[in-house]
Amino acid sequence: MQRVLPIIYKELIQMRRDRLTLAMMLLLPVIQLLLFGFAVNTDVKHLPTVVWDQSRSRASREILDAFQHSQYFDLRYAAGSYREVTACLDSGRARVGIIFPPDFARKLKRGQSAPVQVLVDASDPMTATSAISTSQLIGQLKSFEIVARTLPAQSSGSEALPVDVRVRAWYNPDLLSVNFMVPGLLGVILTIAMVLFTAMAVVRERERGTLEQLIVTPVRPAELMIGKILPYMAVALVMMTLALLAGVIVFRVPINGSIGLLYLLSLVFMLACLGIGLLISTVARNQQQAMQMAFFIIFPTILLSGFVFPREAMPPFFYALGYLVPATYFLQILRGIILKGIGLNYLWPQVLSLLAFGLIVNLVSILRFHKRLS
Repeated sequence: MQRVLPIIYKELIQMRRDRLTLAMMLLLPVIQLLLFGFAVNTDVKHLPTVVWDQSRSRASREILDAFQHSQYFDLRYAAGSYREVTACLDSGRARVGIIFPPDFARKLKRGQSAPVQVLVDASDPMTATSAISTSQLIGQLKSFEIVARTLPAQSSGSEALPVDVRVRAWYNPDLLSVNFMVPGLLGVILTIAMVLFTAMAVVRERERGTLEQLIVTPVRPAELMIGKILPYMAVALVMMTLALLAGVIVFRVPINGSIGLLYLLSLVFMLACLGIGLLISTVARNQQQAMQMAFFIIFPTILLSGFVFPREAMPPFFYALGYLVPATYFLQILRGIILKGIGLNYLWPQVLSLLAFGLIVNLVSILRFHKRLS
């Protein structure tokens, strides 16, 4: 132990000097525990819902109150036409649409079965399954209440249910999880590749001393950064093409939207991810720190972006924190184009968010890189 104790003392001194690595080692498990504890929640509630109530009767309001009080649906939007309902679902502002026909109340008074149409965004099968089962259960419960009030106790109960909830699953009618997972995997793979590879590449140049050779050339810091970014964007496009081919050929995932638009908007996302990688490279002193910081970005991407777990099931703080993750917007773009077949008229908020994020991160990276060179 007389020879071991000095080595232990030396390692403690090394750890104290490398404060960034020590902080990452201590904080990363706590942050991961908090993220997994709060973000991993499959009990989906408070789904944004759009309502087109053509009946405008007491009976339709009672049904809507049952939807609202179930806590699975948030009645946020009131539509005036079927087109407004589909627009809310296409844009992702609403995950569920409820439509009452004009004669809903009259049919109930006559003892007839009154239909209620429920449209569910099934691009996320987990969310869709919860919405479908809950809406059907609400229809059954309200039907039993109406039957108990209107029919005599000796009724056989063979009559049709008064409230006929007719559910339609849109965008992924078969509720195939692969149609949901493949676009999400594409976004996560690109995030890992762009952030990790870019951060490691610049730090590796600094460790090998080749970065100093570039400094003495007439190349400006911004030009050097652009030269670093473009090759990785080309590699990312190849990766994306291979992943799309695998998704279509192997997993039979349909691409319902414009492939050209998909590639164009992917470039915006790649720019944001490469900016994060370059920013990490200006902070990290070695490849180990760069890898740790890259994984510090990758874990929130997987948990908070809606890749696996529905964002609607997250607490408000972590739901808002997901807006700081570029993959959150890119997954909405991917699933919107691939599954829904929508265009830029619905996706422009996500595109603007990615553009703003990418410009800010890349600008900060260039300024920090210039500062380190000077």
